[in-house]
Amino acid sequence: MAAARRTERTAAAEAMRPHDHGDCIRRVLDEAERRAAEDKVNFTPVRRHALEILLESHAAMPAYGLLKRLEEDGFGSQPPVAYRALDFLIEQGFVHRVERLNAFVACMYPHEAHTPAFLVCRNCRSVAETCVSPTPAALRQEARAAGFAIERSMMEAEGLCRDCARAEDAPCN
Repeated sequence: MAAARRTERTAAAEAMRPHDHGDCIRRVLDEAERRAAEDKVNFTPVRRHALEILLESHAAMPAYGLLKRLEEDGFGSQPPVAYRALDFLIEQGFVHRVERLNAFVACMYPHEAHTPAFLVCRNCRSVAETCVSPTPAALRQEARAAGFAIERSMMEAEGLCRDCARAEDAPCN
C-alpha cells in the first residue's frame, strides 16, 4: 500500500513533465472498463471515445471541444451527445469538471474514492489531478513536487506549470 500511495502522490508531478502518457491512457481506460463491467453500467462506444479524447492530454477540454471531436469521429453533432457522455463519465468517477476552466479532464485515479484537487496552469491550461487530502499544506507540497507555483487556490490551484514558469523566466533576446 505504501508503494502504491507513493506512486499516486507523484502522479500530479508526472502530469506536468515528460512521461509515458500512453501508460496514463492504458491504466485509466483499463480501470474504467473493469469498473463499468463490475458495476454493470453501459460503457457505450461514444462514452468510451469521449474518455479516450479527454485522455489524449492533461489539458482540460470544454464540452463543445469534446462535441467537435466526437462529431469529427462520426459520433454525432448535437450537444446532448457530448453532455450525456460527460454526465455518465462524471457519475462513474471517470471524469472531473474543472470549474475554473469550465472544462473537463479524465480522472487519473478512477480506482479509488477521493476528493480531487487540481493544479491548473493559467498559461497552457494543463491540469494535474492530485489525490492528496486537499489541505493547504498538502496542496503546497504536491505543487512543489510538480514544480508548480500556486498563485490562487480553492480545490483548484491556478499557477504556472514547470515549462510555462521557465518560459516566463527566460530572458528576452
